Amino acid sequence: MWYGQIVIGPPGSGKSSYCSGMQQLLAALQRQQIVLNLDPMNDLLPYKCAINVKDLIDGEEVMRSHQLGPNGAMIYCMEYLLENIDWLVEKLNAFKNHYVLIDCPGQVELFTHHDALRSIIRHLESLDFRMAAVQIVDSTLCTDAFKHISALLMALNAQLQLELPHVNVLSKVDLLRLHRKDLKFRLEFYADAYELQPLLQAVQEDPHPLGRKLMDFSRAVCELVEDFNLVSFFPVCVTDKECMLLVLRVADAANGFALGNYAENERGYPLQLDTEEERQMLIERLQERYVDFDPAEEEGDAEESSEVD
Repeated sequence: MWYGQIVIGPPGSGKSSYCSGMQQLLAALQRQQIVLNLDPMNDLLPYKCAINVKDLIDGEEVMRSHQLGPNGAMIYCMEYLLENIDWLVEKLNAFKNHYVLIDCPGQVELFTHHDALRSIIRHLESLDFRMAAVQIVDSTLCTDAFKHISALLMALNAQLQLELPHVNVLSKVDLLRLHRKDLKFRLEFYADAYELQPLLQAVQEDPHPLGRKLMDFSRAVCELVEDFNLVSFFPVCVTDKECMLLVLRVADAANGFALGNYAENERGYPLQLDTEEERQMLIERLQERYVDFDPAEEEGDAEESSEVD
């Protein structure tokens, strides 16, 4: 049996950084864990990788030998992995009862409509691999109403396509202070994604010439997201232990790890997510620490105070 997280998201959203931070947290909790890299084109891994799909098939070699572009080569590699799934199972069998972090490629089609990744997941589930999907979305997309609506649609699409317990993460929250002038709402609004009418108002007020032309489409997407009522986000900075621990607790509850009688219970690690209030308190803290707080203003106030003294 394995428990774990399959980490998905578009290119550059911070999937590998998340896996690295989560691996460090799990090691600190003394939990047996490994990271599995499913990206056959990723040479720069910031974590200790126990299983690497590049040992089976190299994406760059596929591009050269079959004269394919990056996306075509990635699809080929995923289909090749599916045909050779026994290779992956054999590798995993060497790490029975480990917590597995699966770092996926960033090609969106793999988790929105192509069947290869979903078929791999179904096969692993048949072997008693209990996983939750953790979808990473760059929080700086919140600065543009059009991009944020696209991210909401992508998140919903992936949840319906993969058919897994799902945790959506807004990554790189610490960078939002650099873009706070472009944020029209507080972090809580982007994290909850339940009432999206204010977002449509922002689209309507946008000076971009396509804004009004796409208004009906934007409204339809927002209504779809609201009707399903499945999408919400956990804002995360991978260097912030508190928010990473909260995401781990939510993922553990989603994949079933929290239901077991594990040694972490004895050490006082709260496996279950207690209340929604805790999440809201974290969002407020992240708002104050990473969005509202300006180090430059703090230094200026300190200098003024020293001059007065």
